[in-house]
Amino acid sequence: MQKTLKEVASIIDGEIIGDENIIVTGICGIKEAKEGDLTFIANSRYLPLMGQTRASAIITSMDVKTAPKAIIRTENPSLAFAKMVSLLAPNDIRRPKGIHPTAIIGDKVKIGKNVAIDPYVVLEDNVEIKDNTVLYAGVYIGHHTKVGKDCVIYPYVIIRESVTIGNKVVIHGGTVIGSDGFGFSTVQGVHHRIPQIGTVIIEDDVEIGANVTIDRARFDKTIIKKGTKIDNLVQIAHNVSIGENSIIVAQSGISGSANIGKNVTIAGQSGIIGHISIGDNVVVAAQSGVTKSIPSNTCVSGYPAKPHILAKKIHAFTQNLPGLFKKVKQLEAEVEKLKSATKENSKT
Repeated sequence: MQKTLKEVASIIDGEIIGDENIIVTGICGIKEAKEGDLTFIANSRYLPLMGQTRASAIITSMDVKTAPKAIIRTENPSLAFAKMVSLLAPNDIRRPKGIHPTAIIGDKVKIGKNVAIDPYVVLEDNVEIKDNTVLYAGVYIGHHTKVGKDCVIYPYVIIRESVTIGNKVVIHGGTVIGSDGFGFSTVQGVHHRIPQIGTVIIEDDVEIGANVTIDRARFDKTIIKKGTKIDNLVQIAHNVSIGENSIIVAQSGISGSANIGKNVTIAGQSGIIGHISIGDNVVVAAQSGVTKSIPSNTCVSGYPAKPHILAKKIHAFTQNLPGLFKKVKQLEAEVEKLKSATKENSKT
């Protein structure tokens, strides 16, 4: 598919600087782009690449006033570029259709219109799958679980019993939802399992990455609210609540009964202990260890996590420790010299 720059600008509601009749036939990253491609810059650090890229046109932010190539200025270059990817990028992958004969479907299962079920999917008794949902090969869905409309569930996802999945939810391969929460009572050195009889609720428009684990609650529910996006390899323990439109990045772990607000960003490899609250609009920087509740509209980092500005100061001080140690040693030597001189003077 090819489009003129004028057509592209109309689709993404952008402003052209340059030749509006340029034809774009493909779409690519700024470093890899070739003549005929449309590319984008969302981060100012990549602005120098505008003079190096072979792309025919660039989507930029409104801050860019001039460029060596034709540009389309937009309020959100990343979102605009994503919209064009769906139009210009080749996509030969076709979604499955119909119900494959190898699928195993239990009693009293309700399947909506235009549902696609790939080979070796297992639907236990009393499962409900609503319209236009796609279940790829090897998906397992346990008893009494409900999956909403327009969902895409990729291969080898396991959704255990009595879980509720909303509409327009995407779950990537290998993820397990509704596994037992990690609950044991230790008596005389023996660990006794505590039954986990709660559930998991995934609200609408949530995306869950590959190999994520979301545990069922002990009694009530573990809940991931509308619009939240979860990266690969994230662990969410029992009774956790995650608010709307939050971002949980890869290899993060959230312990039981933690309450995460809305619009929260938890960056990669962060750890959050249980039974604390994180307010709305909080940013937890990468590799942070959160050991106490955090108020709304705060950025924290480090271990234990503390306000980011303070954490940076402490880090800077830590970097100076070798020099400080050397200085202290010098001062100790000078003190010893003064002591020796004082003793010699006292003798005379």
